[in-house]
Amino acid sequence: MNEVVERAVERLAPLCGRGCTIGLILGSGLGDYAEKIENKRFVNYSELSGFPQSHVEGHKGRFVIGELFGKTVICMQGRFHYYEGYPQSQIALAVRVMKRLGVEKLLLTNAAGGVNLDFSPGDLMLISDHINFSGSNPLIGPNDDDFGLRFPDQSNVYDKTLREKVRETAESVGISLQEGVYMMFSGPTFESPAEIVFARTVGASAVGMSTVPEAIAATHCGIQTIGISLITNMAAGILDQKLTHEEVQETANQAAQKFSTLVDAIVKDVF
Repeated sequence: MNEVVERAVERLAPLCGRGCTIGLILGSGLGDYAEKIENKRFVNYSELSGFPQSHVEGHKGRFVIGELFGKTVICMQGRFHYYEGYPQSQIALAVRVMKRLGVEKLLLTNAAGGVNLDFSPGDLMLISDHINFSGSNPLIGPNDDDFGLRFPDQSNVYDKTLREKVRETAESVGISLQEGVYMMFSGPTFESPAEIVFARTVGASAVGMSTVPEAIAATHCGIQTIGISLITNMAAGILDQKLTHEEVQETANQAAQKFSTLVDAIVKDVF
């Protein structure tokens, strides 16, 4: 995988100037956020030899490099998912590319189903921890010592100091922020009602099909990480209705402005 990373770095590095210190991975609800970046430079994933491709509706498949609030950022406009058939080691490639380009702080965003009964669609949840129930791990296979240790600690994946700053920043811009544990299932099926009862029992606040592989990879290579979930729906069995991707997209679109305002504040005042 190192060759794939190094080829991508060779392609992207000339666009980063003195280096990109901030990384953004945008999930549902923030796909258009990258349009706010100034002096945008684009590289499609398809231009990078050996790199995965994003096939989910609403996910553009490209890196966007540019400036936000005077800071150079690299943004994934569209992510990769385990359910698309990619090993999680491939999902980790983008994070390792970011590390090579100088990224020190990473913001992960996603759409998630609410498990906590006090949540409502449209809420934003700061991820305090995760449960990896996907059945895999991005670090399976030979360890790359250039990035990190064979057995990395997971006690502070979502950086405690940054989380406190995010809470303060959200309050300063008038955004109410939930906080809780994100549980990753493999997908692509939505979780069953029984699985949601299980998730709540073991301490999950929200469920989804992404984010954890990138968070593990970021922690492995020493990138400080923050994760935020947009609660787009209540998970299976909570309400008497079927779950659909269209519902997820609709709620994500409705909450996009609030989500965008919070990301602005994080890039400007936390990162």
